[in-house]
Amino acid sequence: MKHIELNGTIRQASGKAAIKAIRKAGQVPCNIYGPGMENILFSVSAKELKNLTHTPNAYIVDLKLSDGQTLMAVLHEAQWHPVTDEALHVDFLAVNVDKPVSIDVPIVVTGHSEGVKMGGKLFVSVRKIRVSASIDKLPDTIEVDTTALKIGQQIVAGDLNVADVNIVSPKGTILCSVRATRASQQQNAQ
Repeated sequence: MKHIELNGTIRQASGKAAIKAIRKAGQVPCNIYGPGMENILFSVSAKELKNLTHTPNAYIVDLKLSDGQTLMAVLHEAQWHPVTDEALHVDFLAVNVDKPVSIDVPIVVTGHSEGVKMGGKLFVSVRKIRVSASIDKLPDTIEVDTTALKIGQQIVAGDLNVADVNIVSPKGTILCSVRATRASQQQNAQ
């Protein structure tokens, strides 16, 4: 799994006026929490945060805080401004090297399916899937091979089998499917 480094500045105040001042300075208020630790309030540069939030990739975040602490975390939740799409607040979840981590990992669709060759159309329903594994076993992406898909068939999360990785998304989650088109229906009618 790829790592990304973020520099955070510890903040004490959490009132409305303090949060407004943090945002005005080009910072995003953040919070990190996890098992066996106190919540830590900090802020990061909005520009630096976009490297994490505006990408399809999944990352383990190496947080370097202004008080000298270095923590490993994953992006847990982000709140967005409804008009400008700027991050308003971000929650991070601290991870432990000894315990499994749940994270959304992008899927990569490969292969040229039989159904598409027969005139069908490939539909990709989801771009990420939730998995759980130890940090050293987390994949950067999960490959989904569509070569054997025929018209009317689909691949669901339960069909995936990745070594040392547990698929957390519901087993019935449709990843991709091949559907009939008018061209394929006319071709089959002839």
